[in-house]
Amino acid sequence: MSESKMTRRLFATTTATGLAGLALAGASATSAEAYQGNMERALSALYQALGSLREAVPNKGGHRERAMELISQAISETQAGIAFANQRGGG
Repeated sequence: MSESKMTRRLFATTTATGLAGLALAGASATSAEAYQGNMERALSALYQALGSLREAVPNKGGHRERAMELISQAISETQAGIAFANQRGGG
């Protein structure tokens, strides 16, 4: 199997697992805390962008890799924002 197919498969598995986990966490947290629709949609868009960049041809002078790093940081910050708002009970 080629490295690109293996990377895609790993990414697809990781993404599916992460999204399923988010869905489960969101479903259990929704009853106790306010639903964070905008933040959840932003998180989904960030994961999609990260996936698109991972599948892009890597000859971009390091800019593709830097964009993936920044999106990963944005994912972490968005998750932290959701967690913070949930602790405070706000949506």
